[in-house]
Amino acid sequence: MQKPEFEDIYMELAVNLAKRSHCVRRHVGAVLVKDTRIISIGYNGPPSGTHNCDVEFPDGCARDSKGSCYLAIHAEQNAIMYAVKNSASVDGSTLFVTLSPCIACARIIYSMGITDVIYLKSYADYKGLESDEGVDFLVKFGVNVQQYTGQLSNITDMI
Repeated sequence: MQKPEFEDIYMELAVNLAKRSHCVRRHVGAVLVKDTRIISIGYNGPPSGTHNCDVEFPDGCARDSKGSCYLAIHAEQNAIMYAVKNSASVDGSTLFVTLSPCIACARIIYSMGITDVIYLKSYADYKGLESDEGVDFLVKFGVNVQQYTGQLSNITDMI
C-alpha cells in the first residue's frame, strides 16, 4: 500500500470538513498546518451559539447591507481564530482550503504570517470574477499560493 502525500491528507480533510458547514450557498473547509502537524481546522458558517443558516434560513440566509450573509465566518477565518484562541502560533504555517481566499481573508492570512496557501477551487470561478483578488494580493506580498494538483481519493462531492 502506498502512503498518501501529506498534501493529499490535508486537502481531503479540508473537503470533508466542508461537509460540516451550515451555509446554504457554498461549503468550504480549511486546515492549518505547521511542520506537518495540524494546528487548526475550520469550515464556513455562523459564529458558535447563533443560528445555523441551513436550519434558520433554508431558502437563503439573511443579508447585510452589501448583500453578504450577515452571519458568515469564512473557513480560513475560523481556522485562524481557533488556533489563536488556543495559543497556537500560525506564523510560518500553511493553509489548505477548498476555495481560494477572498480579499478579506487574504488580508488576514498575510497579517497573521501564514506563508503558504494551497487551494482546491478558484473563488473567481465560483463568483464569476475576472481574477482571484485574494490570490493576487497574497502573491503580491510574498505568500506562496498554489492550486492543489494532488490526488483526492477519500471524499465525496462538495456543494
